[in-house]
Amino acid sequence: MLERGAIAALNHLLAQHAWAAERLRVFAGQSAEFRNPPFPDLRVTILENGLLDRASADTVTSLVVKLRPAALPLLIARSESALREVEIEGSADFANTMQHLFRNLTWDVEEDLSRFLGDVVAHRLASQARVFAAWQREVAARAAENLAEYWTEEQPVLARALDVERFNREVGAVHDDMERIEKRIERLERSARR
Repeated sequence: MLERGAIAALNHLLAQHAWAAERLRVFAGQSAEFRNPPFPDLRVTILENGLLDRASADTVTSLVVKLRPAALPLLIARSESALREVEIEGSADFANTMQHLFRNLTWDVEEDLSRFLGDVVAHRLASQARVFAAWQREVAARAAENLAEYWTEEQPVLARALDVERFNREVGAVHDDMERIEKRIERLERSARR
């Protein structure tokens, strides 16, 4: 059941973007397996039209994509850091194409909404969603800046970059002074022995 839903969703995305299905047509007849415990494995075969179908259990896979449990939320959020949570085995060309699709394939929500709500309402909803998402990113960035300022200025838990740089210079100067003093002491000891 979950497998059919995932394949239907992926085929919907591929149908929205003809270029993506065209890129996959090169791999027609090949299969890929996606593993993301605790979910069941997803095995797909590339069809002649570039869309996906369920692969049979005895099909030899050309590509195996292993996702660590932390990867799924990052993939959904379209974070580049998700790629560090993915292990890929198999055809390099196939893997590069999948990686390209991950980076560039997006769901056209506005197009889907327009089928049910009409173009004007869908456009307004999508625009408001984009504004809201931008606002959330801005709020998060400001909160991080404010916390950093609070922790460096008001409640110094963190050191400011200028203070760290000055401290490093002072430690370096003390180190140099100590070396000069040690050399001077060595010279004095040598001259005292003579």
